[in-house]
Amino acid sequence: MSTYIQNRKARFNFEILETFEAGLVLLGIEVKSIRHSKGSLEGSHVIVRGGEAFLVGASITEYQPANTPKKYDKERVRKLLLSKKELLHLEQQTEKAGLTAVPLKLYNNGRKIKLEVALARGKKKFDKRETLKARDSKRDIDRTLKSQ
Repeated sequence: MSTYIQNRKARFNFEILETFEAGLVLLGIEVKSIRHSKGSLEGSHVIVRGGEAFLVGASITEYQPANTPKKYDKERVRKLLLSKKELLHLEQQTEKAGLTAVPLKLYNNGRKIKLEVALARGKKKFDKRETLKARDSKRDIDRTLKSQ
């Protein structure tokens, strides 16, 4: 299992509560582009409407710009494939105040491309500062231990 695209800011900006594995409805040129890590999940999110989930704001660039159809939209809304039970749970949780569905990474599971979706709560500014302090202190400790 290899990871193609990651949303690095998601774990910093959100507190991850639980994760789901979802399939995506993609075009052939999008599959090739993802396999070459040409895309971004920064600023994207998942919405649930009418019993279906959609990935909004994700950018998947063209694999070969010269051979791409002129009407191709790299930030189009993509449908997610989840079970009915997962969709219902995700819809109920996102309707609660403060919870959102955030994509974490695109990876392969066998020959299929999957999206890891997390149910998350936004962090406050002081929580982000604590995360930075903990990261810096861990880095300093690791440097000290390595030099000895």
